[in-house]
Amino acid sequence: MSANTYASIVAASIFFGLLTIAALVALVFYSRSERRIQRRLDSPSDVTIADDFNSDNTLLQGIAKQGKAIEKMMETQGETSRLLIQAGWRDTQSRMIYYAFQAIMPLAMAGLAIAGGLTIKGKWFDPPLIYVVVFGAVAIGILIPIRVLRMFAGARSQRIRREVPLFVHLLVMLFDAGLSTRQAFSNLVREGGGVLPELGVEVNLVLRQVEAGGDISEVLRHTGEVLEVGDLTTILGVLRQVDRYGGEIREPLLDSLKVIEERRALDMRELVGLISGRMTLVMVLFFFPALLIFSAGPAVLSFMRAFSGVTGP
Repeated sequence: MSANTYASIVAASIFFGLLTIAALVALVFYSRSERRIQRRLDSPSDVTIADDFNSDNTLLQGIAKQGKAIEKMMETQGETSRLLIQAGWRDTQSRMIYYAFQAIMPLAMAGLAIAGGLTIKGKWFDPPLIYVVVFGAVAIGILIPIRVLRMFAGARSQRIRREVPLFVHLLVMLFDAGLSTRQAFSNLVREGGGVLPELGVEVNLVLRQVEAGGDISEVLRHTGEVLEVGDLTTILGVLRQVDRYGGEIREPLLDSLKVIEERRALDMRELVGLISGRMTLVMVLFFFPALLIFSAGPAVLSFMRAFSGVTGP
């Protein structure tokens, strides 16, 4: 293959990769304003996610449908829908952006692999091997979006977990004031949005479903199962039992909070012990040799000078 042909292929591959990345960035920024407007005008959606995409942005909608097709081909357990809920991406624009990312990422990785191979011009770029490299790049491009989604869902679950103790204290205070579960949730939505940024959204969704005629016990159960935050599931279970069978609610909530705090204290002790072990290893590998050289170095040098001046008989 001539040098001009190589140069043309390299230029075309680089242009293809850059065009794909630029298209993804443009779609993200273009849809950001629409997503903000929709969040202001539309009410929060239900805890379930629909499969259709209703949007005026036909280009983004078409790419998102391709990403949805890739998801259906690769996944059958509904993990993506659950992770989208856990990450808080329930609105149409957020889901469309994710599925567009799912559709564009394999193409971008394939373009980058071809461009990199043509730039290096090694023997590995022979036809039998370049197919394997491109296939591996496409596979990585398919797996990257779900990994990113799991990262965002896990981070939000941790934020919700940190808000649970304050959530319990606010509920106890509102129940002591004589409010019912529905009234307490309504008060939390109105007054607690600033102190419960993540749980406030979930409580608002629960309240909207209850106002739409849903059974509060079933709504709480479904919310706990979808979010998969152990501490929150425990508290929602207590609320369900009290709502179904009645009785005192203050003591069960405080007892559950005490168990949660004890479990967190044990987790913190385990983390401290793990960090202590790591720091001991770091000290042995780096600090202790330097300390030994600093403290014993002068004596060793003195002995070496003394023995160097001694001559044999």
